[in-house]
Amino acid sequence: MTAPPETKAASAAPSRIVLTRHAVGWLLASPLALVLAIFLVLPIVMIVVVSFWGATEFSIYPAFLFDNYEFLFGSEVTYRVFLNTFKYAAITWFFTLLIGFTVAYFLAFHVRTLNWQIALFLLCTIPFWTSNIIRMISWIPFLGRNGLANSTLLSWGVIDEPLEWLLFSDFSVILAFVHLYTLFMVVPIFNTMMRIDKSLIEAAVDAGASGWQTLWHVIIPLTKPGIMIGTIFVVTLVMGDFITVRFMSGSQSANVGRLISNDIGLLQYPSASATAVVLLATVLIVIAILLRFVDIRKEL
Repeated sequence: MTAPPETKAASAAPSRIVLTRHAVGWLLASPLALVLAIFLVLPIVMIVVVSFWGATEFSIYPAFLFDNYEFLFGSEVTYRVFLNTFKYAAITWFFTLLIGFTVAYFLAFHVRTLNWQIALFLLCTIPFWTSNIIRMISWIPFLGRNGLANSTLLSWGVIDEPLEWLLFSDFSVILAFVHLYTLFMVVPIFNTMMRIDKSLIEAAVDAGASGWQTLWHVIIPLTKPGIMIGTIFVVTLVMGDFITVRFMSGSQSANVGRLISNDIGLLQYPSASATAVVLLATVLIVIAILLRFVDIRKEL
């Protein structure tokens, strides 16, 4: 039995509305998608393409060669540099997490008034009013052989001669990294802690939990999304940074970013592109592993 024309028209109307809404959604999203395609996807595609090109001492030429990757993975320097990069990222992550969690915990649970929370939070952002390079270089006169740190320790009789390892060493590199990127850990953790229902903490205390038990079993599990977001920020920033390693190590150490910078300085763009592709893949793998532990989409 055939349905009347009026019934067919009525049943087709909702589908037309759904299609129209989808069309409007695509139209609204297309400008942003175009911007992302031009300024994000296209440059990455170009880097991948150039990584297969060939190069001589004086020129580069389009080709489809695996020479750059064969040289990259066949060099012992590559593995040492990547290991150094992971070392900087891991140590920096540990100290930024320790400091960032402590600062965020103090602001969220010990500062009672909103005005003081805002004021102290803005105080943490004051260093970002200057450039990273200025904040990084400011450590050099402080940590130098005749700097303030050595002069103070000598005057107090703590040491008999200046400490050479304070500057142009892994210590100074990590110190600068922690100084530069701790705020990227403070912000997401503080944002997550402010969403924690205070009644949960009161319930834990009423149940007889100590302060450490409340911290470990209530606050830290509920703060995992913020910790993961901060971890992604810090790890990716450290792994891509090369200026800090160059200046604070006195050119005595290197990471992957420094390796790419050196290749670009020598006009070896295909080699630099291959290293950048491997670094990008490494960072994406690290992020994918982190996302397996917690769903941060709820925070975003």
